[in-house]
Parts: sequence; structure tokens; C-alpha cells
Amino acid sequence: MPDPLPLFLVAPPGLEPVLAAEACEKGFADPQPVPGGVETSGDWPEIWRANLALRGAARVLVRFAEFRAMHLAQLDKRARKLDWGAVLRPDRPVRVEATCRKSRIYHAGAAAQRVSRAITETLGCPVSDTAEIVVKLRIDDDLCTISLDSTGEALHKRGHKPAVGKAPMRENLAALFLRQCGFTGSETVVDPMCGSGTFVIEAAEVASGLFPGRSRRFAFEQLAGFQPEEWEAMKAGARQRVPQARFFGHDRDAGAIRSSTQNAARAGVGAHCAFACQPISALEPPPGASGLVIVNPPYGARIGNRKALFSVYGALGQVLRERFAGWRVGLVTSDGGLAKATGLPWQAPGPTVAHGGLKVTLWQARLGG
Repeated sequence: MPDPLPLFLVAPPGLEPVLAAEACEKGFADPQPVPGGVETSGDWPEIWRANLALRGAARVLVRFAEFRAMHLAQLDKRARKLDWGAVLRPDRPVRVEATCRKSRIYHAGAAAQRVSRAITETLGCPVSDTAEIVVKLRIDDDLCTISLDSTGEALHKRGHKPAVGKAPMRENLAALFLRQCGFTGSETVVDPMCGSGTFVIEAAEVASGLFPGRSRRFAFEQLAGFQPEEWEAMKAGARQRVPQARFFGHDRDAGAIRSSTQNAARAGVGAHCAFACQPISALEPPPGASGLVIVNPPYGARIGNRKALFSVYGALGQVLRERFAGWRVGLVTSDGGLAKATGLPWQAPGPTVAHGGLKVTLWQARLGG
């Protein structure tokens, strides 16, 4: 295997440059945004660190091998020559997932079966459809790329937020939107429609210096060469701090406020967050300096009726214009017409991003005053 290893940080399409900026800030080697993610490199401790510390990544793939194959027999032969024992353990089951595009090998199931058999017969480890360790085979224009998923469950599953609302914002997506809004952890954040509290909790964790992956397990813990002592030392190395700012979430749904409060407590940031059940009309800026209002309102395409939402967005915009002078606003929606119904002085909208089967966009404004 090459040293350092080529790594691919999976990103929500449209936000690859935002994740690349985070990876650069956190010291990863020459991160380059490409369609679908960010390319970088590193040894195994860097792979662990990427899973532990990157807030915007969806998963971390390790590029294990690359070769050309024109037919299944050639794929089988070359897969058997790979040093599977360098990364896999014979006592841990694996599963192989394959995709084929514009290639003479067009049957993904047959391709996955050949690689599975090569792993089993050369290393001895069992193959299981429910295995946590996943080998990903991509065949594109006859070029076979084999990657290991070092993550397991997607990285937005931080491990401390079982209570979610009707249309939850994924944590890694929330982190990228916060970064797009220029949030660094030093200013107050307000979410007037907080749902399960994702924006508020992410902001409080950033301000507290907490690792996003501190509460969960990862697939790399079952790979060959994993060193538990070094991993525990890495997790213990977080530079935690007491935030100077506070983080506020509001929602008219009392159940959402209960969930947010519980989620913040589980994440260890409950002392820095305040949640209240109230309508938009009761929204007031907290004491102190201006900061960031960030909100993921209903879109109409998923929850409720679009026509009725125009008045909701209009009321939100009116409250923000009248009471939040000097604040920045970030609003996530799939509907540009609803965003414009706020009457806020929007900048050019950001890229469209896939979210729960919809295409959403971050709209940003700075309120005068």
C-alpha cells in the first residue's frame, strides 16, 4: 500500500470547497475539492483523526488499490494479488459494495462477488451482508478503484442525539452551513425554529472545542493494525474550552424543545444552550453583541402546505428586520420564493445541496443597523 494513503472525504455535493476549507484548517495534507468530496492523504492515525475531528465530512474512504480490468476473470486475478492482510483481519466479516459505470464489466453484483471471493479465499475472513467493514469497488470506464470505508455509520450520526424532529438537518450539513455563514465559535447563535436542536448544538460544540466523533465507534476500530491506546490518547487530546457566547433555540412545538434540551445535555453542551417554546412573534435578540441567526424552516415540499408558509416566512423576515439589526442571517430552504418572501436583503444564494431527497440552498443576509 502507498504511504501516505490516498483519502477521500465524502461531502454533500455542492459543499466540497467548504469541507476542503475545514480540512485545511485542521491540518490535513493538501485537501483538494473534487465532485462528491475532498481528496487528501495521510497515515492511519490521520484516518482516525479525520473521522474524529472533521465536522463536515459524511465518511472517510481509504483508497486501497487502483487497476484496470476489462472482464470479471481479470478483476478476480488482480483482486487476489492485493495485500488484504495489511488492512483486514481474518476474524472480522466484510461486505463488498460495487458500482459499475461505462465499463465492460457492467454487472455490479457479479463484480462484488468476485472481489468477495478473492478476499475470503486469500485471507480467510468471512463475507456477510450485515458486516460493519465495507470494501467499496467502483468501476468507471474500466478503471477499478477499491476503497475501505473507515467510518461505518455515516459521520452525521454523532452518537449523542437519538431524539430528532420531523425533518432533521444532518449534523455534518449543519456544520458546513455554519462554516459558510462564517461561524467560528466566538459569537451568539439563535435558531428560531430549532427542531431537534442541530444548529444550536453544533455551534455550541464548535465553541467548546469538542470532537464531533467523541461519542461513537468507527469501522476502523476493527481493521488490522488498529491501536486502541493511541486512539484513546487522540480522543483525550481535545482542546476543550468554556464558550464565551451562548446558543439559543426556539420552537413553537413543546416536544421539539424537550428533544433539543435532552440532545444538548447528552452532547455535553447543555450548560451553554437555552431552549424555549415560543412562536416567531415572541422572538427577541438575546443580550450582548449581535451574532448569527440560522434557521431551517419548513419547505412546503415536505412538511405542510407551501401557500400557508409564505405568511410564516414573511413573519420571520419582519421580526428579523425590526429586532435584529446588525445580525447576520442564514436560512436553508428548497424554495427560493419562500426565501424572498422574508423581504430580507439576501446575497446571491449558495449552491444547491441534496438534503433528504430535496435540493436545498443556504441564503445569507446581513441586517443593517
